[in-house]
Amino acid sequence: MTRVDAGPATHWTPGTGILWRYRENAGEHFHIARPVTVVRDDEDLLAVWLAPGTECMKPALADGTPVHLEPLRSRYTKPRTVQRDGWFGTGVLKLAQPGRPWSVWLFWEPGWRFKNWYVNLEQPLARWAGGVDSEDYFLDIAVHPDRSWHWRDEDEFAQAQRDGLMDAATAERVRAAGRDAVEVIEAWGSPFADGWQHWRPDPSWAVPSLPEDWDRTPAHVSS
Repeated sequence: MTRVDAGPATHWTPGTGILWRYRENAGEHFHIARPVTVVRDDEDLLAVWLAPGTECMKPALADGTPVHLEPLRSRYTKPRTVQRDGWFGTGVLKLAQPGRPWSVWLFWEPGWRFKNWYVNLEQPLARWAGGVDSEDYFLDIAVHPDRSWHWRDEDEFAQAQRDGLMDAATAERVRAAGRDAVEVIEAWGSPFADGWQHWRPDPSWAVPSLPEDWDRTPAHVSS
């Protein structure tokens, strides 16, 4: 597998290793970086595979407490750092349609039993030479194999607003994006209807490594 330094307007070939990153909310630094392998990349879709065991960067509280174990009222106000960690469990297939303010993730149980789709509301991905960048917006949607769905993390979405990580105008845009996503789900549009739950990774793909300069600033960025 290769990591190429293609320009942001260039499409990556299947098997290429890139970074999928998120900036910290109300900040300029990156606090999440996940090496992924490109499955498909064209004018309609970017699909990438996050393999089990991939070394990633993730946020953690400065005192060592895992973020998800910190009470919600103080989760976003305590000092933070970042740490390396492995992606445990099964892998994740991430699908992003250009310009859309969300991506769709597919999860499986062990043995490739399909679990669910997950709509991650976020800034539209910005492409650069080494991958794609975004900012996560807390609110998510779980979509089940029977096509039922429900909102997720509404409590975190509300707390982020109380703590000044998202202003009212941004929050309303996120809610509007979520309503648009629900329309796609209820119409069973792409990518839900495209059969991606039957996809499997190429067994020849190696697990991509996390580069030392995972947080580098892109020279050129495009949508």
